[in-house]
Amino acid sequence: MLELLKKEILNKHVLILGYGREGHTSLKRILQAGGYASVTIADQNPVLLDPAYSSVKILSGPAYMDTLDAYDLVFKSPGIVLSQAPEAYDCRFTSQMEIFMTAYREQIIGITGTKGKSTVTTLLHHILKESGRDVVLAGNIGIPAFDIIEQIHTDTWIICELSCHQLEYLNVSPKVAMLLNIHEEHLDHYGTMKKYIHSKQQIYLHQKPGDLLLCELSILPHKSFCQAHMYTVSDRFTTADVVLTGTKIRFEQGDYQIPTKEIHLLGHHNHLDIAFDYAICYLLGLSDEEFDTALRTYKPLPHRLSFIGEQDQVRYYDDSISTICDTTIQALKSIPKVGSVLIGGMDRGIEYDELITFLSGDNVLHIILMAATGKRIYEEIHERYPGFQKKERLHLVDTLEEAVSLAKEITPPGMACVLSPAAASYGIFRNFEERGDVFAKLVFSNDVG
Repeated sequence: MLELLKKEILNKHVLILGYGREGHTSLKRILQAGGYASVTIADQNPVLLDPAYSSVKILSGPAYMDTLDAYDLVFKSPGIVLSQAPEAYDCRFTSQMEIFMTAYREQIIGITGTKGKSTVTTLLHHILKESGRDVVLAGNIGIPAFDIIEQIHTDTWIICELSCHQLEYLNVSPKVAMLLNIHEEHLDHYGTMKKYIHSKQQIYLHQKPGDLLLCELSILPHKSFCQAHMYTVSDRFTTADVVLTGTKIRFEQGDYQIPTKEIHLLGHHNHLDIAFDYAICYLLGLSDEEFDTALRTYKPLPHRLSFIGEQDQVRYYDDSISTICDTTIQALKSIPKVGSVLIGGMDRGIEYDELITFLSGDNVLHIILMAATGKRIYEEIHERYPGFQKKERLHLVDTLEEAVSLAKEITPPGMACVLSPAAASYGIFRNFEERGDVFAKLVFSNDVG
């Protein structure tokens, strides 16, 4: 890969746009490859470099993106929003993921979707590793691609979670791709669903004949947009190639029964994630016995509908990763006897009609609404939903601390309290992980409630 990187940067003035974890590894590999004319780091925040990097220039502060056209090649970090379309600039944009994908395309299983991609990615990695395959994990899961190149051999499978931001400007797609679902999300970044959907479609738009795409049936691309061999996955339509019916997966000539009582993944949405991984593992030649053995030992990632413990006879579940309506709906469907649900966070402008309609008919005893989206949902119910059932279940608070305090007071013993916000955490917490950690601390603190 270093040879490819050197070819890309040879005699060029290179800018690393964004100096987070990925930016650090990009700098390391660019300096290792060599051959560049110059290297500059641009970040909104102050940048401190080791004295050994004295040749690297630094741009920081509000104007850090004002001189992009002064460079030949810009390594853009995911999530940074350009003020214009890439083609409007004189510089050429690339990314760590594009270089990595170009170098190892034939070995990459790329996974994306609005929800479920981290579970599908880590579960697939776990199953392949437990079954004796040479496999590494990379991508949006928190492992920069440039960090793992020494672990990659000719027979290594690279399981790569890909966010919409990593896919957005890619000109290459993985050999094996999985598109799990697309829901309304990240409209604060993209502005329209069309642009968001296009970013997700990059996972297959550049695939070649002989490649593989596993895709949820309702978002299957037309053959003119995807050259790969396509397998469809569905829990609703029996015409799909991979069908989840209840807890049974049908694919090719066989059926696989998910051992729901002996695994840690809760809920129908997780069973659909399992169906995607079962199909890939089947196509890679794993036996049902290998798949089943590894599935039983998989432990879910934190903050994803995780049972965190019991306090005063109330079961508490952390689903902080929930940032859209569907995940909260699935959480309420998956947890028995929900006494209270905590909803709300940063308002990114997504519609909550689907969630409001579901909550009206659901049996949850108390709906605790917090922060900006909680306030909006509360107001929309009172202004636009006169038929909403049992509005006395609605409780409006400002903060997560107030929400947990109230939940401790009103959730009946023997029932569950679920944090499933259906909203982003930004502006309130650093990320959904911090939100989930704070929730757990509040739950088990004697200072609240």
